[in-house]
Amino acid sequence: MKFTDNFFKRVEAKTNVGKDTILDLARKLQEGNLKNENTLREVISELSKMTGKEVPKEKQDKIIEAVINDKVPKDIDKMI
Repeated sequence: MKFTDNFFKRVEAKTNVGKDTILDLARKLQEGNLKNENTLREVISELSKMTGKEVPKEKQDKIIEAVINDKVPKDIDKMI
């Protein structure tokens, strides 16, 4: 999937997280095991710090369950 600059601008406008930070996180995700709960918790924690928004444990659990069970939408562009 190829992301356009417009996509990154929309993400940055909503989250105050720049393109370089997003790409760095994407590299970490590619190297990690996204079916591993600990890896996912680390990613959620890092995203939480980047955006300045706390993610309660209950919400983390739901996110992790969705990722592990392949219930994440494939068209990320529509989510934003």
